[in-house]
Amino acid sequence: MGHLVNAKAEAYKALAERLSKAPEGVVINESMMQILHQIYTESEAAIGSKFSLAPMTLDKIASVTGLEEEKLKKVLDGMARKGLVLDLPRKDSVFYMLVPVVVGFFEYTFMRTGDNVNHKDLAELFEQYFHTAGVKDKLYSRNTQAMRTLVYENLIPLAVETEVLDYERAAEIIKQAGGGSISTCPCRHKAAHLGRACGAPEDVCTSLGAGAEWLVRRGLAKPATTEELLAVLDKTEKLGLVHLCDNVLNKPAYICHCCGCCCEVLSAVKEGFHAAHPSNFIPILQSADCLGCGLCSDRCQIKAIEMKKQADGTKLPVVSEKICIGCGACAAACPSGALGMSRRSELYIPPANSREKFQRFAEEMKS
Repeated sequence: MGHLVNAKAEAYKALAERLSKAPEGVVINESMMQILHQIYTESEAAIGSKFSLAPMTLDKIASVTGLEEEKLKKVLDGMARKGLVLDLPRKDSVFYMLVPVVVGFFEYTFMRTGDNVNHKDLAELFEQYFHTAGVKDKLYSRNTQAMRTLVYENLIPLAVETEVLDYERAAEIIKQAGGGSISTCPCRHKAAHLGRACGAPEDVCTSLGAGAEWLVRRGLAKPATTEELLAVLDKTEKLGLVHLCDNVLNKPAYICHCCGCCCEVLSAVKEGFHAAHPSNFIPILQSADCLGCGLCSDRCQIKAIEMKKQADGTKLPVVSEKICIGCGACAAACPSGALGMSRRSELYIPPANSREKFQRFAEEMKS
């Protein structure tokens, strides 16, 4: 009997080691091992551990696992429904990819609703995992991050309007995609199971392009038109949420609408981690027009603005440029227009596409 137990343990250990080789990285600790045991069956773990880093066809996976293709396809279909594997049609073949932890099966697990998932236990385990020493260092120690910030477009100064490119505009990214999908926000879903739901809407997670098509096909999202996605954009801006986008120049796969209380990325930013690239804008204050009301500080999702008392007894907002990611939520909340957004002197240009992004991840992991 002992050899069966050992074989099961080895399958999960091998899976964890395979996930650790992904450019996105993972810390193998007790919480992560418990997560893997909850979301993978033993046979799924054994198959997942055999995946290469490059996409694989069914026959290639069959050859490395020793499983018959028909039986293997059924297991892979089940893994895809759970968000553990991506199955991507390409010409006459289907390519399979093992999903990383983030952006990956953490998000897909909490996008799932209504099936047999113990979300409460998993919420507690992921909470333990993300807050274990060393995990955030592993996730955010690269120079290139998975996400970048998009500024509220209505705050872009007219003086630089013509200089702002499409990759900096959330609405233009959505329009170019021609629609996409809407799913449950995984971070807020997780927070709800921990008993600390903040009241921000859950049904706003925006996906675009092939990623949206896959989510819809696998029942993890609902299709949405361009107009519906633009309405989500407007709704979330009115609530002061932060737009975090897939960190690529062309055809981003998603736009998240994030709050500082639930979002794992913004939580890391508040703790001083370089977890999301700032937008190419930063708040600038016209102090003569400031009412000292503090609404900008209250609205900031990452606590980058502090109201400081001046010599004359008035209070003015002071922006921490080290923390600020340039989302514009503060300026949008300013009742007097004293706080606006200014173009940064040094502009950030994202990787061209996902391939370049992951290449940068891999290179930065080695250095």
